[in-house]
Amino acid sequence: MNIIYKTVLKGSYYTAIDKNQVDYQIDSLICIDDDGQIANIVKPNDEKYEKIQHEAEQQGNLMALTKDQVVMPGFIDLHVHAPQWPNAGLALDRPLYEWLDQYTFPLEAKFKDADYAHLVYDNLVETLLANGTTTALYFGSVDNTGNVELAKACLAHHQRGFVGKVVMDNPAQTPDYYRDESTQVALDETEAFIHQVEQLNKNENIPVTPVITPRFLPSCTDEVLAGLGQVATKYHLPIQSHCSESDWENGYAIETHGKRDAEVLDDFGLLTDKTVMAHGTLLNDEDLDRFKNRGVGIAHCPISNVYFGNAVMPAKKILAKDVKVGLGTDISGGFDPSIYQNIRQAIMSSRMLDEGVDSKVSPELRGKGDAAITARNAFYMATVGGAQSLNLTTGQVKEGYAADLQIVHTKYPTFGHQDSEDTFDKMMYQTTASEIDHVMTQGIFVK
Repeated sequence: MNIIYKTVLKGSYYTAIDKNQVDYQIDSLICIDDDGQIANIVKPNDEKYEKIQHEAEQQGNLMALTKDQVVMPGFIDLHVHAPQWPNAGLALDRPLYEWLDQYTFPLEAKFKDADYAHLVYDNLVETLLANGTTTALYFGSVDNTGNVELAKACLAHHQRGFVGKVVMDNPAQTPDYYRDESTQVALDETEAFIHQVEQLNKNENIPVTPVITPRFLPSCTDEVLAGLGQVATKYHLPIQSHCSESDWENGYAIETHGKRDAEVLDDFGLLTDKTVMAHGTLLNDEDLDRFKNRGVGIAHCPISNVYFGNAVMPAKKILAKDVKVGLGTDISGGFDPSIYQNIRQAIMSSRMLDEGVDSKVSPELRGKGDAAITARNAFYMATVGGAQSLNLTTGQVKEGYAADLQIVHTKYPTFGHQDSEDTFDKMMYQTTASEIDHVMTQGIFVK
């Protein structure tokens, strides 16, 4: 009996197999079924290879890549402030509090307007997909009008979207024009959004996942944090927030609670195996052990950390501790929607942490040492690490995994011989949206 696949991709591919290794396979048949899963990967030396290729050709389901094209998993962006997209690249030279009060909060408040939200979010989701991001974990806004439009944009463009209604009810740390009216309203609106997404998801191939989203400790009262922990448990939902992201935020937790913010969030039931915490530049060993024990993932946002993180997140140390960690753009604290750019910055930041930056300090004392990561480490975070953080069976070119893929051409000048490892390095450092020819989520071509 012949098996009819929805799509068969014929070409070479790269996929991370662990934190340090990337597998490269040449001229394989990646067979995608009607459910958008990778049902079979057939290598050229397999006796079924010619038969499956011939049948796919006969059925019109074969897509043969050119010699300079390769398949890779789609990227997973673990931290996007969706309503901040219009501000990407603005005011990054300002202090965090000024950036929030004068630029960020006034912009986010505009997302009460459904038409404006639709305009922005339609463009944002399309842009992220064009950059190879097949899954995104989004902070929405306080107002559900805009959050619903964000969920609709994910569904319309077939992106694997995780969307959170932002909660911020603390009048001492939030502007009067942009906050939840009360703790109870914040909790009610969070549950209302969950139910609205449930309705939108009916008959959808790639449903949107609602996410419990306290903005961060300073924005939230203890009462709302406790309530959100209960809502997350009630609906078995993911949780996202910021943790140990700056000296100011870290100091606020200690000053107001007498504890580090990781412990405070844990006390309210907000650290679970469905939690992703952004930034983490100031996490200490106790925090990291807590994260590992709870199964918490970290969204490493290397570009925005340069501007607002006050330190370099020790990615190599976190990987070595087997704490879940992926990459995030942190639009608009991060100015670029490309995870490729964040792969590069993650590597560069780790080198600076490794070697140090203060020329007045002697070389042997200047850096942390053994802190530099490789392109393979960063690629792992962008794919497998992100998938693990969201508990998804995607992020790898692997049988049984969702066909969330990007097809990239490698037309880089080489001026001579170049092997597969050289090509991989060039892809990590030189790929832009222009080199991404096709993007697929759950077996559906979206670019």
